[in-house]
Amino acid sequence: MKTIFITGASTGLGKAVAKLFQSKGWHVIATMRNPEKETELNLIENITLLPLDVTNIDQIAETTKLAIASGNIDVVFNNAGYGLMGPLESTSDNQLTRQLNTNILGVIRVTQAFIPYFREKGSGLFISTTSIGGLITFPFSSVYHATKWALEGWSESMAFELKKIGVGIKTVSPGGIKTDFLNRSADMSAHPAYQKWVDKMFNGLNEDHFTEAEDIAKVVYEAATDEKEQLRYVAGEDAKALYAQRLQFGDEAFRKQMAEMISEN
Repeated sequence: MKTIFITGASTGLGKAVAKLFQSKGWHVIATMRNPEKETELNLIENITLLPLDVTNIDQIAETTKLAIASGNIDVVFNNAGYGLMGPLESTSDNQLTRQLNTNILGVIRVTQAFIPYFREKGSGLFISTTSIGGLITFPFSSVYHATKWALEGWSESMAFELKKIGVGIKTVSPGGIKTDFLNRSADMSAHPAYQKWVDKMFNGLNEDHFTEAEDIAKVVYEAATDEKEQLRYVAGEDAKALYAQRLQFGDEAFRKQMAEMISEN
């Protein structure tokens, strides 16, 4: 039985991935900040819950040891993350630090903790949830984009060195996911000087046209099992369409199109 280790498994995509892999016959190690509050995954056979806050360096080390001690691990899915939106001018240092610690340093540190284990056994795969926001940008999400573009570049570089020890790395870049992201997993800074443009950007934005988490989970499963050396998996029809436009129009034309979203007209 293969095993996948998942961060951020309490809700949304992480939970959907845990349930899908379990249904495919995998053992799932589902980690979350407060596993004692979980009421669904704890009742499913072959799903093990462990505590993990990816901003807690000591807990990363402890939980990695517990996971490795529980048996063979084949895939580490770095999924924990959230979105920080709003003008940079009004973003507090606490917001900035939390975003960087969660979205990029958390992924790097969890990966670093598992590399010796994968190196010793000569196999293993890391998959990280990035975002279409790691391949394109939207207004008023600069710090979030900084983390997701960083993940894409970091993963591309890591692919070279991990290949030398028989280990793979991949990214899954979804567009919008129907996970109540806007209410549950988003933080927002505000400043009156920018509010009319922020309102234009985000007012009316809802998850009705987003992709179901279960459909994105299928892409994660594909990445975990297709045995390809492919690095990036763009997931969701909205993400595929936006990325195709970026490639077709070129960087500058696409950027001008994005600027129109907050134009005065």
